[in-house]
Amino acid sequence: MTRSKKRPLIVGVPCDLKIIGDLPFHAVGEKYIDAVRDVSGALPLLIPVTREPLDVAQILGVVDGIFLPGSPSNVAPEIYGGPPARAGTAADPQRDALTLPLIRATVAMGMPLLAVCRGMQELNVAFGGTLHPFVHELPGRHNHLDGHLESPAAEPDRRYALAHDVTVRAQTSLAAIVGAGTFKVNSVHNQGIDRLAETLQVEAVAPDGAIEAVSIDGAPGFTLGVQWHPEWRAGENPVYAAIFQAFGKALQAWNKHKK
Repeated sequence: MTRSKKRPLIVGVPCDLKIIGDLPFHAVGEKYIDAVRDVSGALPLLIPVTREPLDVAQILGVVDGIFLPGSPSNVAPEIYGGPPARAGTAADPQRDALTLPLIRATVAMGMPLLAVCRGMQELNVAFGGTLHPFVHELPGRHNHLDGHLESPAAEPDRRYALAHDVTVRAQTSLAAIVGAGTFKVNSVHNQGIDRLAETLQVEAVAPDGAIEAVSIDGAPGFTLGVQWHPEWRAGENPVYAAIFQAFGKALQAWNKHKK
């Protein structure tokens, strides 16, 4: 008689729509997959962003949590009432169509949700917030030399190098994970939060005032968004690792709760 194996923790990871050659592909960066698998201890399940979005209830019926990765694309400004996108700005309307209702349903269920970069921006928009499409152009904000603007030509280790301080506010969920105080993070993004959604609360800020981490006030489960990229060499950075480990613990708790 064979012994049945315990089902692994499963994390749904929405893809980006990529055009490779002249054909559409659904893809997720390997660094996100590695962090979920190796640090959170879960099985990443990639969710395609099809023209007709997959059924959110069906997705949530088979996963223990949702991880929203970053992306070169911007959330479409028409969704949150922003100015028209500049020519050449990368967009992914099929991802928008899936992730925004998926976020709301995940939070309502109390299922764990971890959001990085574009994912944090999606979290804000999903609950009524708005975005700056180019935060580095705002007065007093970091320019690309300070870290807020991605340089695609830079080598990955340079692009994801520690760029600026982030201060975690006391008595927040992020403080419970990494401690209140200041540490350095990488900075690879164009968009950033403008008006914070009413249900969100600020967990951490950069010296220039940029919102760097958020949670949902009164959320029934683990819900955290960070603007930087903790997935980059997550196992080598204690702060980054702590975030994915906390997500993993939340996944375990959810899995036990739903049985």
